This record gives sequence, C-alpha cells and structure tokens, in this order.
Amino acid sequence: MRVPVFYAVVLAFFCHSDSLEIQPSLYGSTRSQEAILNPSDCSARTKQQQVLTNPNNFSVDVRMPGVSPTGSDTYLCMAHPVPTSRDAYIVDFIPHASMDTVHHMLLFGCKTPVSTRSFWDCGSVQGTCEDEASIMYAWARNAPPTKLPKDVGFKVGGNSGMSYFVLQIHYGDVSAFRDHHRDCSGVTLRMTSKPQPFIAGIYLLMSVDTVILPGKRVTNADIACDYTSYPIYPFAFRTHTHRLGKVVSGYRIRDGKWSLIGRQSPQLPQAFYPANKEVDVKYGDTVAARCVFTGEGRTSKTYIGGTSDDEMCNFYIMYYMDSKHAIPFLNCMATGPKELFEHIPAEANVPITGTTGHMNSMMHMGHSTDNQDNRLLLDANKAEKILDPDFHLEQDSAWPQGSLQLGQVSGLALDSDSNLVIFHRGDHHWGADSFNSQARYQQRSLGPIQQSAILVVEPANGNILKASGRNMFYLPHGITTDKENNYWVTDVALHQVLKVSGDGRDRILLTLGEAFTPGSDSNHFCKPTDVAVDTETGNIFVSDGYCNSRILKFSADGKYLSEWGAGSSDRRRRIPFQIPHSLVFLPDRKEVCVADRENGRIQCFIAETAEFVKEIKKDEFGGEVFAITYSTAGGGLIFAVNGESPFRSAPLKGFVINYSTKDILDTFSPNKKDFKMPHDIVETRDGSVFVGDAGSKAVFKFTTQKLHRSVKKAGIKVEELEEMEAYVRTNVRPERNMSKTAAVKEMQSVSQQTQSEAKAKEEKKSAAKPNTADGVLPAIITTLLLIPLLVVISIGLFICWRKNNRCEVKTEPSSRVGILGKIRGKAVGSLNLGNFFASHKGYSRQGFDQLSTEGSDQERNDDDSSDSENEEYSALPPPQSSS
Repeated sequence: MRVPVFYAVVLAFFCHSDSLEIQPSLYGSTRSQEAILNPSDCSARTKQQQVLTNPNNFSVDVRMPGVSPTGSDTYLCMAHPVPTSRDAYIVDFIPHASMDTVHHMLLFGCKTPVSTRSFWDCGSVQGTCEDEASIMYAWARNAPPTKLPKDVGFKVGGNSGMSYFVLQIHYGDVSAFRDHHRDCSGVTLRMTSKPQPFIAGIYLLMSVDTVILPGKRVTNADIACDYTSYPIYPFAFRTHTHRLGKVVSGYRIRDGKWSLIGRQSPQLPQAFYPANKEVDVKYGDTVAARCVFTGEGRTSKTYIGGTSDDEMCNFYIMYYMDSKHAIPFLNCMATGPKELFEHIPAEANVPITGTTGHMNSMMHMGHSTDNQDNRLLLDANKAEKILDPDFHLEQDSAWPQGSLQLGQVSGLALDSDSNLVIFHRGDHHWGADSFNSQARYQQRSLGPIQQSAILVVEPANGNILKASGRNMFYLPHGITTDKENNYWVTDVALHQVLKVSGDGRDRILLTLGEAFTPGSDSNHFCKPTDVAVDTETGNIFVSDGYCNSRILKFSADGKYLSEWGAGSSDRRRRIPFQIPHSLVFLPDRKEVCVADRENGRIQCFIAETAEFVKEIKKDEFGGEVFAITYSTAGGGLIFAVNGESPFRSAPLKGFVINYSTKDILDTFSPNKKDFKMPHDIVETRDGSVFVGDAGSKAVFKFTTQKLHRSVKKAGIKVEELEEMEAYVRTNVRPERNMSKTAAVKEMQSVSQQTQSEAKAKEEKKSAAKPNTADGVLPAIITTLLLIPLLVVISIGLFICWRKNNRCEVKTEPSSRVGILGKIRGKAVGSLNLGNFFASHKGYSRQGFDQLSTEGSDQERNDDDSSDSENEEYSALPPPQSSS
C-alpha cells in the first residue's frame, strides 16, 4: 500500500510543479531568465509530462536539455515522444526563449526522428525526421504565445502519424554564449485528449531561389500555387525573413480578385497574428505571397539560406479544416508567374516600419526641425477642419479592413508613431459575479487572459502590427503610452497599475499596488481606472476609481507624491468624484483633466499643484462622461464620449469641445449601428478619432468630412431643418402625418363640396324656373362670399399653429365629412417637431421639450448611480485601509 501512495505523492508533486511552470509571472517575464537555468533543471523539465487539473487536459515541455552551441548559425534539434498512444490535440503554444539567444525555433511532428539522442546537430545532412516532417509551430523575435481558436487543435498521437515532437532551434550569434551558460529554450504544449471537430494545420509558402542584388533598393520574391484540396480556413499568419526583409504579404486569388490573408513586417515580433477571417481557400483558388527585400548596404549577392547572413522568404498560414479531411501540413515553393503578380495590390509593396526605440531615433535623426514644422502645419490644418462648421466627424465604415477579433475594448492609446494601441479583455468580461462586496475579484480560477490583450494596429486600415499581453491581465481597463513607448495600464481585478514594455516582450517594468488586494492607502488601489503621463517630467497620475474617489500622483519611478479629490469653484458645494473613469494630460497647459463618470462632468487641475481650474458639464452628456482625450489644435480641444444614465436619457455619442469656451463644436456617432458602451477615445495627429466600445467589442474610426451646409442650430444641422420645413410645406396625405395647413385646405375643399351638394338638394326641393341662370347666380354670389371667410379662418389657424404648435381644430362628424374626422392632440393633422425628430434620423426629443432643471448631484441615490449593469458595476464603499 505504501508504494502506490509514494507514487501518488510524486505524481502530485509533478502536477504542482507543472502548475507553477505554466503559470505566467505576474510581475515580470521569465523569458530572459530561461538561458541561465542549470542543465539538470532543463532535463527535468523536458522529461516531465505535466498534468493539469482537468483529466482530459495536460501539458508537455519540449525544451533543449541545457545546450551550449560552439559556433554561430548552429541548428540543434531534440526529440520528445508524444506522451500518449491515443489521439491528442495541441491547443496552445507557449514559447520560452529570447531573441538575444535564439534566432528562431520550429516545432515539427513526425513518426520517426533522425535521432533519439538528447540533442543533435540538425543543420547538417541529418535534418529532423526520417519521414515527412510537418511544421506545427514557429517562433522568432520575441513573439508572444499562440492560442488556437475554440474547437481547433493540432492532432498528434494515435493514428495521426505523429509519434514524436522535434524541436529545432537556430542559434544565430554565438557571442550570447561567451559566459558558457547552457540554454533551455523551447516551448510548452497545452494539450487535450478531447476530440476537436476541426484540425489545425500549417501552409508554408517559401521562396527557394530568390537572389538579392547588392545595392538594389527593391527585390521581390513571389510565390504562388493553385489549391486543389478540401476547404481550409486561415485564422493566423506569420512572416519570416532575416535582416533585409521589409514586408511580407499573403493573398488568396479567386476569379482574378486578390483578398488579403495577412501582411506584416518581418522585423517586428514574428508571432502568429490574426488572419483575415473573411477569407477561406477552396479548390480552384490560388494562394500567393510576396516578400519585399532591399539590397542596400550589401556588397555581394544575398541568397536564400540557413545562416543569418543569408535570407529567407516564408509566409506561414495557420488554418483549420474539417476533421474528416484534415491535412496537417501543406507547402508551396513555386515561383509565381510575372503576369499574375502584375495585379497584386499596391499595399504589398509598401514597407512596414519597425517600432523599436533605436529604429525610431535613427529614422528621425537630423529631421527634428522639419518634423516639428510638419506637425505644426498638421495641427493647423486639423484645427481648421474641426473649427470650420462645414466639417463634421463621420464614421469611416470601411475601417478596419480586416477582423480585429476583440473582446470588451476597455482602453485606447497612441504610440510614438501614432499607431493605435487597443487594450481589450479577450474572453473575460466584467459581470455581476466578478467581485464580492469587499471588491475582491472572484474569478481568479479562470486564470489570466490568454489572448493578446494589447494590439498595435495601423490607423489607416486597421491591420495588426504587433500583439502582446498574453497571460498577464485579468480585467484590463485603461492604457496610456509614455515617450519610450512603454504601456501604463490598469487592471481592476488585480487592483494594480503596471508599466509594461512596449517592445512585445511583455516585461513588467514597474508595479504599483498589491495584486488582488484592494485598499485606499498610498500603496493600494481599488479598481483603478486610468493613467495619465506628464510628457516632460514623466510623473504619472492615476484615477482610482470604482471604490476610491481620488487621483494619485507618482514620480516616474513609482514614488508616491500626492493625491486629491474633486474640485469646485464653490467650496460649500464640493461634490466628490463618483467613478473618476478617464484621465488625460494637457501638455500645452500642464493640466490634468478627469472624466468624472457618474457625475457627468469633466474637471481639470494644474498638474503640479492639483489646483482646480475648471469644470465642463453639459446637458447633452445626459449625466455620464465615460472618457476624454485632448488635442492642442485650435487652442485646445477636448474629445469626449458619454454613456447611458439611469436618470436621464441622451443619445450615446462623441463630443468635440472647445476647452476655453466649453462650447460643443461637433457631435458624432456611428452610421450603421449605435454605440453600446463607448469606453475610451483617442485622437490622432491627422484628426482621426477612434472610439473603443466595450459593449459592441469594437473600435470605431471617425474622420473629418465636409458636409453640405452643415451649420448647426441647437445641435441639428440646418439642412435637416430645411428638410423638415420642406416637409411641412408639402401637401401630405391626411391619413399620414398631415400638417395643420394641409388639413385646413382640405377642410376648405370639403366645405365647398358639402355646400354645393346642399345647394343642389335645395334646388331639387324648390320649384325651379325654366331660366337656370336665375338659380346659378345666387349660388355664385354665396360661394364668392364664403371664400374670403374661409381664407381668413385658414390664416388665423395657420398663425395659431405657428405660435404655439398646439392649436386644436374641431369639426363635428357627419356622414359627408367623415373622411376628415376629428383633428386634435395627436390626431392625423397634428405635427410635433419633437416627435418627428425622435422618430427620424436617430434624434431624441431633447431640445424640443422643456429643459430639465439640473438638481444637486448629492440628491442621487448612490445605490443606483451606475449605468454599467452590462459591463461595469457601481462603486462599492471604500475598503478599510491596509498596510
């Protein structure tokens, strides 16, 4: 009995060590530490089968057993048996490597590896597998982990023909091993024995004969093959070149039309990025790719090869297909015909710039004056458009061109290249059961968000440039970038503010607050919402948020400096913050402004002293302001979005506000579908505005467009009012929205008709004379006398209607005039402008009804003070201070 117990204890120990192994570090990346682990640890990890809590799920570490390559451009391989003889499925790849040590790594599946030694040199003739090798995963340049879609997995074991994993690592620069340490780089495979309805595979398009001439500015490597099998559905793509690659693009060609699968710079982290989900590939299609290289700086020809001085042109498509027709690996190495690539979209030839700080400094070196002048000119043009009443922000309905596959979008920011940074919650969401009454997060068992929570996308088309932030966050909220392109983020579940490196390596550079521990002292937060960064001093400001009603100030290195609450010009009526939800730093004014969400106001303070400056509160906000951003154009503009309020009804929209006058210059909202919960807003250098919506899990783009006579009166364009006036002037059918003027005219015609009929009856009853002229003359005289009387009545009714819009016209029903009926109140002849705009073009009645009186915010019921039942719940009482 003791022996089974002993084995059970050992197994439990391994399970526990596995759970520690695969859990991501909350406070920093371990990738940079992988290379210095001792070789015995590497061997132990490689040999472990790591079992998770679910009996159907397990994980396997495939790592180098402590190797130390002796020369540059060494390819080393190691084999690991699939830990089950039954069918199993890989559903997640978690890399453990650093580009400082590893140039790239590939994971193959095969039946028989060329060796079963602990590792071997596979850059020689030996290679990787005796039989056909199927690529399942590729990594380079600090790419983040890759998670497959639900119900999709790479099939191994059983009858798949894959009994072994073979890990191949290319060690580029051997100088990283001058200290003679041993490397344990590799990948963790999360697996399940549960059958998956869709099987994943890799389609590799690769150039093998491209020659890059020295000094030649552009060389294209083109690959194309016809597809002749069952349909595949691309869901991710990856690009790979060495130093000379500028951009790699992949397409499906169907009926002569090119559809983008994915496009990326190979100098960015070579991760698997989300593919265009609208593109499938079926029999008869052509799959094509182009790599764009430059030979500038080279003195000799560059060929396709395996060393870091050679080049590669690889476009990987990760796809899934029905399990009945699964093909684990496809490849294409055919050079595409020139006539085919004459029609490739122009975007394939436009390089994507890398975003490392060194590269940025090199790009802008020596051009600071020109850039400053261009920026000033850009700001002037932007301000001219925004301040011109003939310009209006309209949705760019064609953006994004591909799919971003977002969860609840909680935060937006811009990096130093004016690329859009999106912070979203992946498959996590904020629900009624997320927190207990002490504001402690209740769903830690779900683990961190496994998707890339931070996406950097091109503002022009929405293409993803970089993805990071996997397995780091639980409930993201706000995000801001600093001048080094680091991310300052808040996580309401962690109750923390984190400074995260923006290089894609997911290094946490600074942590404020204690994980999962709410508090209200200088070392704790309670659901912090946003961060603003002083662009000169580097000081940061934190809005703290759902439980605490305060703003905190820290130095750039995280030292607590001060905190303050809401401001007021009347000290006797100082209303506390009620969910300070969004912050922005005003660089030209050295101020910090906060969106005080539930109080429906914007407050601004001097950043240095916390002195209250001003408050902006508009009836159009409807009692809620969710987020704000700022532009120096036009003397200062604030962009804001509101939210739904349980107390007042106002359309969800964005606002452009003159900082100095507090006037609303413009409002905007989506064209095709409404906002659900606009949660954050940013404005780019060219004047485009992006709104992240947590409710619809989308990002909307708005651009300034010139409209025909779009001067506004009371928030409504003149052209709309003129359309309304034309509508009033038109004779409309009485049974549908007939105006009073039209009703009076119809009354005239009916009265005339009735009188003529009555006269005819009278003539029949009387003894008519043979001379008909004697009977006609009195009728003509009577009619001529009645017409001026009816005209006077009509004019009076029209004037009455114009004055108060509530004049009632009553006619007694009769058998002859029943077609008109009664005209009163909301009857057929009534026209109410408020009702009309409420039912046309998305307008509400606001502005036509009597203005409501703004009551004291202190009279609100705090229990009902949040509109966020769908996503974010009302603030809880501040917890007790903790040390």
